[in-house]
Amino acid sequence: MKLAYHVIDAFAEKPFEGNPAGVCVLDEWLPDELMLSIAAENRLSETAFCVRRAPASYDLRWFTPVAEIDLCGHATFGTAFVLFEGFEQDASLIRFHAPMKGYELACERQGNRIRMEFPRMDVLPYEGADVDDIAAALGAQPSEILCTERDLVCVFENEGQVNGLNPDMDLVAALDHGLSVYATAPSDRYDYVARAFWSKLGIPEDPVCGSMQSALVPYWSERLDKQQMVCRQTSARGGTVWCEDTGQAVRISGTGARYLTGVITVPDPC
Repeated sequence: MKLAYHVIDAFAEKPFEGNPAGVCVLDEWLPDELMLSIAAENRLSETAFCVRRAPASYDLRWFTPVAEIDLCGHATFGTAFVLFEGFEQDASLIRFHAPMKGYELACERQGNRIRMEFPRMDVLPYEGADVDDIAAALGAQPSEILCTERDLVCVFENEGQVNGLNPDMDLVAALDHGLSVYATAPSDRYDYVARAFWSKLGIPEDPVCGSMQSALVPYWSERLDKQQMVCRQTSARGGTVWCEDTGQAVRISGTGARYLTGVITVPDPC
């Protein structure tokens, strides 16, 4: 069986920046095992699969190289990019339903940017007993350790500390809490910087993580007393994300670049 396959560099101004996302637009769902095998073969942070419900309305799922994940920003961006260019050229808004957690997401075309509306997540002080383990895993002591229901948020005093992190990925994977670990700090050039480590899901560092803004935007909006902000993810590839806290949701905007359009050959489903 042959499938059309796309790679979009999300939150990038040109190819080789931002976060590459694999995208497959399907007529119907493939078996979960096959989608996971495709994601593992692609070896990107996430590969997205979508199936059309109605005009400009799709079910959407994301797979890392080792597991399905409940929410992904850059691969949602990549999927919207592919759909706006080739499947929904007359649409200005595409809606996604993510069945794993029931999230309803919206992507709106705004000039050369795509703006996504994502859930707003509560960020609370972390009360686990392994705070020393977190510092050891990151190789530096955060000034504040917070958490969401799913992830850890480690706040540092300045951008240089975040940029200089060299985490021990085995120790990050062994932490008690946090499917992912985010490191963030205020920035002179941007409102804040961030990095994202997902070694529990086979992703040592996610080049530009959109879903982490569900946690970071509410935190920085309150701390900076701003609703609209700009975040720079300071990974090796780097990427810029324009953010907004509406109070009910988080809006995440960026530009993208197409890297690949091709065909993959996979076994026929049983």
